[in-house]
Amino acid sequence: MTRKQKRAVLIGGGVGTLAVALILVLFALQDSIVFFHTPSDIVEKGVQPGQRIRLGGLVEAGSVVRGQGTTITFKVTDTLKEIPVSFTGVLPDLFREGQGVVAEGVLKPDGQFKADSVLAKHDENYMPREVAKSLESKGVKLGESAHPGQVKAQMP
Repeated sequence: MTRKQKRAVLIGGGVGTLAVALILVLFALQDSIVFFHTPSDIVEKGVQPGQRIRLGGLVEAGSVVRGQGTTITFKVTDTLKEIPVSFTGVLPDLFREGQGVVAEGVLKPDGQFKADSVLAKHDENYMPREVAKSLESKGVKLGESAHPGQVKAQMP
C-alpha cells in the first residue's frame, strides 16, 4: 500500500467508527432527547415509575389546590388524559390555570407526578413551539392569529 492509501484507510476507519458510535448513542438516548412528554404519551409509552422525565401540557382549570406552606397540587392535561402533579416550592409568577406548563420530576408508582421544578410560559400569548405542536396533534384548537412560538391556546 502506498502512503496515500494507508492514510485513506485510516481516515475512513475513523469516520466509520465515529458514525457507529453516534448511531449507538442516539439509539440509546432516543427517549431522553424528547423535550417533554404529554400525559397521553406517558400512558401510551408506559413510562416506568421512578424515571425522571419532563411533563408538558396545560394546567387543568379548577385543579390547583394550595396545601400547607409551599406545597401545591394541580393536574396537567393535553385534553385527552390528565396527570396529577405535586410540587413543593415557589411557582413562577405566570403560573395559572389553563396555561402551558412544563414540569420536571419523577413519576410515582401511584400515577402522581412529583415535580421538583415547574416552568410556565413567559407572557399571555407565548407557548413553546413543542408544546403547541403536541397540543395541536392532540386536538386542542390554537388561536388563528398564532404563529410558531407565539400561540394562544383555547380549550375545546
